[in-house]
Amino acid sequence: MSTSKSPFTLSGWQIAVLALLRVAIGWHFLYEGLSKLFTPGWTAEGFLTSSRWVLSDAFQWIVAHPPVLRAVDLLNMWGLCAIGLCLILGLFSRLTSFAGMALIAFYYAAHPPLPNLDFGMSREGSYLIVDKNLVELFALFVLTVIPTGKTAGLDRLLARRRAKRPVQQKPAAAATAAPALEAAAPDRRAVIKSLATTPFLLAFGAALVHKRQLESHEEKNLVDAVSRATIKTFNFTSLKDLKGQIPSVPIRGVPFSRVILGGNLIGGWAHARDLIYVSKLVKAYHHRDKVFETFLLAEKCGINAILTNPILCDVINEYWKRRIGKIQFISDCGGEDVLERIKVSIDKGAAACYVQGQTADRLINDGEVDVIGKALELIRQNGLPAGIGGHYIKTIRACVEHGLQPDFWMKTLHPKNYWSSRHPEECDNVFCYEPEETVAFMRDRKEPWIAFKTLAAGAIDPKEGFQYAFENGADFLCVGMYDFQLVDNTNLALSILNGNLNRQRPWMA
Repeated sequence: MSTSKSPFTLSGWQIAVLALLRVAIGWHFLYEGLSKLFTPGWTAEGFLTSSRWVLSDAFQWIVAHPPVLRAVDLLNMWGLCAIGLCLILGLFSRLTSFAGMALIAFYYAAHPPLPNLDFGMSREGSYLIVDKNLVELFALFVLTVIPTGKTAGLDRLLARRRAKRPVQQKPAAAATAAPALEAAAPDRRAVIKSLATTPFLLAFGAALVHKRQLESHEEKNLVDAVSRATIKTFNFTSLKDLKGQIPSVPIRGVPFSRVILGGNLIGGWAHARDLIYVSKLVKAYHHRDKVFETFLLAEKCGINAILTNPILCDVINEYWKRRIGKIQFISDCGGEDVLERIKVSIDKGAAACYVQGQTADRLINDGEVDVIGKALELIRQNGLPAGIGGHYIKTIRACVEHGLQPDFWMKTLHPKNYWSSRHPEECDNVFCYEPEETVAFMRDRKEPWIAFKTLAAGAIDPKEGFQYAFENGADFLCVGMYDFQLVDNTNLALSILNGNLNRQRPWMA
């Protein structure tokens, strides 16, 4: 006795629900594709660059070859649109579902929600291994197993059209073929089922037109931020406008870029004068991922080092551990126990260390110049370039008079031609009290000079500050920058370095 299993069938309501799932996914795909097409200059470069999982090397290769990247961008935009359109209409639904799965698989591989691999993605929820991409991928898998296009979609019409194609038969079979052809002829009910999801495409078009009208209204009616308060979208110069990379030169064998990223803004030391809320604002802005994005963007600009306090060592170590980038850090070793801070900095992987300016100023005033000498010795024993900082030129002069010879100097430098510099007693707004004396004394120093506070904590325009510092003898500039300033300041520094500098002090690095 033989038994057979009943074939699995779905009810009309079950098919309708699956068709709605297909339409919802298609709507999402289509809008993602059109959003990218409507965004001028859109590229997947940032998305691919920040990938750190199994295919990261392949993604980096794509980014490194602009024609390939452009092809990937076009395939991404138009692929999303084509997949979305076909899913909504139920056209080639099984093949389209497979294509959607492949595309989502690449998205997931670029930024999976795995521990220590979630940098670079803005997520509105919390995920562990399973995220929206993976859920949508499995939903598409269901649609490949149960393709609904032949029930509610244009695939139904295609199937009936194929059934109508005449087949060469023997004369004896011609009579029996006629009823089959007649049965295959489309009827009104079949056409309605085939076009059942078409209204969703019309609804999508209406919603898209409405949204574009709202965006156009905002662009016409919101004013520029220069004139008054506004919520106008803030755009800044991107990597596609980068003119080149900052050159690097060695200090005691370690290459450092001519412009070094300052760490004060990232650490929350805003020097905001009497704007007491700014330090908290800066700390809120520089969350972990924003810090990582800033580091990575700096490296793309050729800035290969950040000058920072040992407090930020752990953040930089995590940046390295997650293989986001390789930015170096120069530690200022500031604090009461400078020797202990040096040890911590070396253990955390500093590329160079120096006695922080305020710390050196205090040690000189207290007659403890020997501590600075011990600091230089400890740093060099560990094979790193060793430096001395100072806010006052008397600090540098005293170190020279005591025979201390660092591998580099850290000295403030900026002109005192900005308004608030005339009121130094009122707020924290002057960092180089004797700029002319500083320039004259540093001219005879044979060691490289990293100038810091070159913009007086944001009081001086970079065009003026950069030019002034490089022309007056600085070999490197340490500049605190937000992410949205990096490309502009890099282009500016390159134009100054490649221009006709009126510089009397020879380059010492």
